[in-house]
Amino acid sequence: MGARGAILVAVAASIGNFIQGWDNATISGAIVYIKTELALQTSEEGLVVAMSLIGATLITTCSGAVSDWLGRRPLLIISSVFYFLSGLVMLWSPNVYVLCIARLLDGFGIGLAVTLAPIYISETAPPDIRGSLNTLPQFTGSAGMFLSYCMIFGMSLEASPSWRLMLGILFVPSLLYFLIAIFFLPESPRWLVSKGKMLQAKKVLQKLRGREDVSEEMALLVEGLGIGSETSIEEYLIGSAADQEPSEKDYKVLLYGSEGAGLSWVAKPVVASGHSSIKPASRLGSIIGNQSMHLMDPLVTLFDSIHEKIPETGSMRSVLFPHSGSMFSSTVENHHHAKNEQFDEENIEREGDQDYYPSDAVDGVSDDDLRSPLISARGSSMFNNLRSGRDGEAGIGGGWQLAWKWSEKEGGLKRVYFAGLVSQPALYSKQTVGPAMVHPSEVASKGSIWKDLTEPGVKHALIVGIGIQVLQQLAGINGVLYYTPQILQEAGVEILLKGIGISSKSTSFLLSAITTLLMLPCIALSMRLIDISGRRQLLLATIPVLIVSLVLLVVGNAIKFNSIVHALISTISVVVYFCCFKMAYGPIPNILCSEIFPTRVRGVCIAICALVFWIGNIIVTYTLPVMLSSIGLAGVFGIYAVGCFISWIFVFLKVPETKGMPLEVITEFFAVGARVRRAASAKNL
Repeated sequence: MGARGAILVAVAASIGNFIQGWDNATISGAIVYIKTELALQTSEEGLVVAMSLIGATLITTCSGAVSDWLGRRPLLIISSVFYFLSGLVMLWSPNVYVLCIARLLDGFGIGLAVTLAPIYISETAPPDIRGSLNTLPQFTGSAGMFLSYCMIFGMSLEASPSWRLMLGILFVPSLLYFLIAIFFLPESPRWLVSKGKMLQAKKVLQKLRGREDVSEEMALLVEGLGIGSETSIEEYLIGSAADQEPSEKDYKVLLYGSEGAGLSWVAKPVVASGHSSIKPASRLGSIIGNQSMHLMDPLVTLFDSIHEKIPETGSMRSVLFPHSGSMFSSTVENHHHAKNEQFDEENIEREGDQDYYPSDAVDGVSDDDLRSPLISARGSSMFNNLRSGRDGEAGIGGGWQLAWKWSEKEGGLKRVYFAGLVSQPALYSKQTVGPAMVHPSEVASKGSIWKDLTEPGVKHALIVGIGIQVLQQLAGINGVLYYTPQILQEAGVEILLKGIGISSKSTSFLLSAITTLLMLPCIALSMRLIDISGRRQLLLATIPVLIVSLVLLVVGNAIKFNSIVHALISTISVVVYFCCFKMAYGPIPNILCSEIFPTRVRGVCIAICALVFWIGNIIVTYTLPVMLSSIGLAGVFGIYAVGCFISWIFVFLKVPETKGMPLEVITEFFAVGARVRRAASAKNL
């Protein structure tokens, strides 16, 4: 399987989240014994729990910029070191002050792992399974919680359980994480390309994809370095060159198959035929008029229109290319001198790699020819796979293709992203010379990163990313996770297991373990659906279930039921809440944030979103004990239900569907959506 390498790497990168889940469950159980032994006040109890969140917040403030500078892999290694050190210190902890320092170190490890894992997985995964692989951290985190609760339950049956051992055993999985990160994890190919390390990036991609020819994806990665080019959308009907009508000559764009294949195709702009079905972008005035009728973000409609045009497939690959030759030209335009530069900063000779960055000049360039710099037909797997009928690794993933159109009239090379071959949309960049035409390191170092944050598409993405992270915290999941045993204990769950002869504390730990166990099949189902039904649809379908479960919790605690009914309602509602949350609202915010930002500022932008996440996490976690003592369970879950309702509205109006799309294509669409939004705002003034 071509994606085997990416799957293994994603599993390895998710170990940091396994440790985070382990720690979350461990502290929720250990705090019951810590507050008794150390005689903690309510505020001190909240501080011990929240100290790791403070550490995560502090480290997140610089993690994005540092990861863009040093790389993703080094910070994953550093996170394992922080985990290891914190485990040793917690195992020793003579008093609350040392314990708080250990929890701070633990937070440093959590902050790096939680921030970097989604970036790393998104940058190494193929588009068609990126959502599934990025759900792995949620799965491993819940698996860590389950195993930790099992350990705590077993220790709670002892006469005097050791909370130091509960917390300190963290150093064992941390050591395993360190060894795997050192000896197995490669660097992100997108980060390598951004630094001009093209040969290293190529070798990593070959291992991740399980094939030698990765030239098309390499070209995509280089093109993704640019920010701020003006982009529009066109729609084409693709057919054989022999089938074109003479009257259509003025409207055609020629597409060339692989060298020697004897195939050529004609791409006719749908605008010319009057059959366009893309709602936005191809008719800017229409979209402005439509969007002014309601509050939905034009970007949401734009993404929906594209997904309506792309057929749903099981593998998300190759079905879009059932009969055709390559959409890429077998020739290469040598119009720009910068193309012949050595790309690798190590100055390595590239004699044996000429098929990778060809520089053959071609005479007789047509005004409408599609050109494909950095892509060679020699040894290309695309056409060979299509001819043999195999599941091809064609294009740049998810059915998308990258090419360049040469136009004398418009002043040079134009980047084009195609989504399929029959009446499919195409992103059309008006940038005269794309990043693939120059040295990648020059593109990466051009201009200020902070200036790039002010680009309309990036600002639009930040609004979506920050908004969904804030609202996720308003749903209250992290506070509930940390205090699950206490919440179940207050609900009187010991009544449900009264006959087995264990204490209420042990009962709450056992039910917590069962709850986290039930999460695992729900997350597995989410991994199956997230690249089929999509991120947006999963959120819209599961958030109402969260609201209902929270309302039931409010009712169960506000109305006087007998003890068994009360415990039953509380337990079922908490289990349903956890399972549905872990299916969608748990993993999807991080997945979205790892997908919607350009490569050049991805680390910084995700760090900003993560910082908002951790600040919200601290507030929720630190205030939950106080809220429980003042307004009770009914009041707490009522507030969380309102947060979920606001979340659903935000997702419906503002969050687009990104399934199956290459990261670079997603960021281009955000640029288009931001431009449409500005135009709509200007018209409404």
